[in-house]
Amino acid sequence: MENHTEITDSALRDKIRKREINFGGNRKLKIYGRLHCSSGKKMKRENRVFFRSEKEALENNYRPCGHCMKVEYKLWNNKSLKK
Repeated sequence: MENHTEITDSALRDKIRKREINFGGNRKLKIYGRLHCSSGKKMKRENRVFFRSEKEALENNYRPCGHCMKVEYKLWNNKSLKK
């Protein structure tokens, strides 16, 4: 997991191009989603984190975004309701 405040814009673009970053998340809300998600693009830079994979996001206790990852969110929500 990488904080947006700790990486330069050029380094970020490079990591995205190299597929070292594939998902973005909100540190405060503990939500992750796809990089093109309109909800993710609206968040403050200091709240934004990046993940290499969904597995990494889930291991850090983040949940899928309900906007750009509807199927994954429904699966996550169903598991949460069964607990």
